[in-house]
Amino acid sequence: MLNDPRTVRITGDGTAAVFRRIDDADAEERPEDHRGKPVPEAYVWCNLTSGNGSRALWLLLLPFMVVNLAHWMRPTTRGRRRTVRLYGLLVRLAGLTLTVLLVAAACEVALDLTAWQCAGTPACAEDHSWLGFLSPEASGGGWWSMPGRRLALASLVPSALTGLLWYLSHRTWSAYESQKPMDRGAELDDGATADRTALGRPGFWYGRRLVARLRAAHTAAGFLTVAAAVGTSAARYDRGPGGPVLLESLGLLLEALLVAGAVVVVWVVCRRGRSENRLDRELDRALVRWLPVGSITVLALAMLYAGWSRPEWRSQGRLPGDMTFGGIAFVQGLLVIVLAVVAHVLYRAHPDTRTAMRGQAGPAVAMLACALGGVMSGGVAQRVADWLNGTDDSFLGPPVLLTWQASVIPPLLLVVLLLVGWLGWRTWVLRRGELDTVEWEYGQKAGHEPAARTGEVPEPERHDMARTRRIASTRAMASLTDRAPRVVGVISAVTLLLGIGALVGATITEKVPGEAARGTYPFVEGAADTAQALGSWLIGFGFILFVASGRRAYKDASARRTIGILWDVGTFWPRAAHPFAPPCYAERAVPDLTWRMATWTRSTGGRLVISGHSQGSVLAASAVWQLTPSVRKRVALLTYGSPLERLYGRWFPAHFGPHALGSLHREVDCWRNLYRLTDPIGGPVRLPGECGPGVDAEPFKDPLAYGRTLAHPLPAPILGHSDYQADPAFAAERKRLLDRIGPEVPVTAAPAGPPGTAV
Repeated sequence: MLNDPRTVRITGDGTAAVFRRIDDADAEERPEDHRGKPVPEAYVWCNLTSGNGSRALWLLLLPFMVVNLAHWMRPTTRGRRRTVRLYGLLVRLAGLTLTVLLVAAACEVALDLTAWQCAGTPACAEDHSWLGFLSPEASGGGWWSMPGRRLALASLVPSALTGLLWYLSHRTWSAYESQKPMDRGAELDDGATADRTALGRPGFWYGRRLVARLRAAHTAAGFLTVAAAVGTSAARYDRGPGGPVLLESLGLLLEALLVAGAVVVVWVVCRRGRSENRLDRELDRALVRWLPVGSITVLALAMLYAGWSRPEWRSQGRLPGDMTFGGIAFVQGLLVIVLAVVAHVLYRAHPDTRTAMRGQAGPAVAMLACALGGVMSGGVAQRVADWLNGTDDSFLGPPVLLTWQASVIPPLLLVVLLLVGWLGWRTWVLRRGELDTVEWEYGQKAGHEPAARTGEVPEPERHDMARTRRIASTRAMASLTDRAPRVVGVISAVTLLLGIGALVGATITEKVPGEAARGTYPFVEGAADTAQALGSWLIGFGFILFVASGRRAYKDASARRTIGILWDVGTFWPRAAHPFAPPCYAERAVPDLTWRMATWTRSTGGRLVISGHSQGSVLAASAVWQLTPSVRKRVALLTYGSPLERLYGRWFPAHFGPHALGSLHREVDCWRNLYRLTDPIGGPVRLPGECGPGVDAEPFKDPLAYGRTLAHPLPAPILGHSDYQADPAFAAERKRLLDRIGPEVPVTAAPAGPPGTAV
């Protein structure tokens, strides 16, 4: 419909809107002209997910998005509210560690590698003339050459990064979380739906207050991390022998302020989670305003303190980055382990065999988010160290732990290659099993049909093995989606074990892997050197590839659409764990759809069919849950290529599990779901129903014809996830729903009487 140039916007703006064909724009005022046929309209939300080229920069926020997904992957449970709250708290704390890790990586690059090591090394400063004013030798002992002042100046880089993250979060918060859902007034659910899924609660799609609190806390955490990197180095020097008593006291006071600020930040993150049972219109204005201001004040004091004149201070070795990154890695690993225990307790309370990884999907995804954060921080540190490329031994490079973490990447890639090989073998086995099935399904139509039905046409191909293999291979590849939980589980477990090994190795040896293996067996020494060199190259190459992909997406519209698809899946959920994650487009889209359906049915008294493909089916279901029971009974649901059960039901069981989907089916007028065996995303919802044998229709044939026929004289394509409307069965299923709810188009002001129909 949207390919038709004769369309008009009914309601909405340039970001998201509802369209109709021009001939149907005033259908309610001319019901006689549309009697007996539906009036289609389309909701377009693509600019919420893809938008302009600046959205490509959101790729850098990928770890934050992934940890936010972990929040919504908790298992289904009944009761155990404290355990559910503990689960959300642990994920929020894991998100906080990612913010500290990202800012610490920026501090490592700007403060340690650049201002401390390179500017303090004559050979390195000589190779990079732009650092000359910071070098004691090149500047002849200029004002900026003192280590504390160099650190204070360099701290502007991670401070600017923190400010940028705050700005992006605030801008998207104003555009997304501030969209108020419809106030359902006195007509609320009887509690049955709300007990099965939180998506029907009034405040689910209105996370304005929580995001504002988390944004203030994470912003403060970023500025405090920079203040700690600047101030603690000077305080450690002042505690040395012969240090001034006044400066030593000021250092202790600064460290006390840093500890107090960290306690306040953790308290804010732990104090309050999401409020979903009502529209929470309040804002903690004092907290949101003064917490970042207080952290900036502490940072300014740390910069003034570090810039105090210390003529005898020289930059030697590294800043205490090993302790910082080691502490972050330890806390992240501990949080993931405790989260796995909590998830297991929740799953045991209400087990479901369809739940991905037996309830461990959330901890596994949180582990992957921490690993992504480590790869990005280690990658940028390694690339900058290679670029600075000190020419003597005084330039030590990044912390030892980052080198150990890079060294475990080759073993992890080996495990990934083994998993790819296993998936290839499974695909081959499944394809062999599908060959006979494909031959049997299409064999009934491959024979010569009677001339009275088909005319004098050649007999279609019976034994085109290449065609059979293509169909069987497509089905086998589509079924690999169901094996994603096992792949994610194995990768996460191996990542956790290798991360623990890297932390232990860096802590015990305090040397990089190649040096730690000196004097052992030649094989061990060679393997350590190879892993260290290959890992450092891979982690740097991966980060460069990541940035290059974002740059290409900025220039290439097709690549930008691909990133838009990724964001379409990853940013459906509200920002409950991390405020710097890309914004949740559903907090705009779901209220849009809810308002449209509720106001149309209220003004016309009509009934409607809401039809959703792929991610649109998830939005459609979420919007229907937000309707009042009286309106929900006037809505029929048609989904196709839908991931509602196959992906969302398995990975997010607390919100799209069998009880939630079952309640949705019982409360709408009717629901039909269409799918293909060649579709890697859509699948059945596995619910019985009143609209025929069940909610799920028989799987659509794909391709529609095996060989050339009278109806398909050219080879029919394998459609997979797209073009469901091309199948004649789609029109039949839609007509079935329309016939059920009635053929009439209502007028705008509907008189009392039987309701009409709109689509």
